[in-house]
Amino acid sequence: MALTVGTQAPDFILKTKTADGLQDVKLSDNFGESATVLLFFPFAFTGVCTDELCSVSEGLGEYDALDAKVFGISGDSPFSQEVFAQNHQITVPLLSDYNHEVAAAYDVAYDELLGMRGVSKRSAFVINKEGSITFSSSSDDPHDLPDFEAIKTALKG
Repeated sequence: MALTVGTQAPDFILKTKTADGLQDVKLSDNFGESATVLLFFPFAFTGVCTDELCSVSEGLGEYDALDAKVFGISGDSPFSQEVFAQNHQITVPLLSDYNHEVAAAYDVAYDELLGMRGVSKRSAFVINKEGSITFSSSSDDPHDLPDFEAIKTALKG
């Protein structure tokens, strides 16, 4: 079961790949600055994941207006995530949970999906400026998208 509302969000440092090279992203760097939306997704280059991240990218201004930073997280390498983002004009920063440690910490890792262990379930978390989870959603069905209106409602506080 995914971490619940009211839980302190586990901190992490994950890699992202941009034109400037590999960079570390630390969740707690947002604490005190802005809310954070974490969107866990199973695999880059798959239909539902592409649709989700393209849609969120197109509406990123709405999250900015709500003083929130959005990150996509999957077990794909940062290099494949960079190509995925470039190929589909995804502007949401993508973070590589290559070792599946963050998915496990948030309790959103499949025991097994398509013969692979530790793959992220499609999940969403809103974390307030104090680092507490204010919205939590996770689905065992990788085709089910999070409720983005509920995410925005949680961000409005």
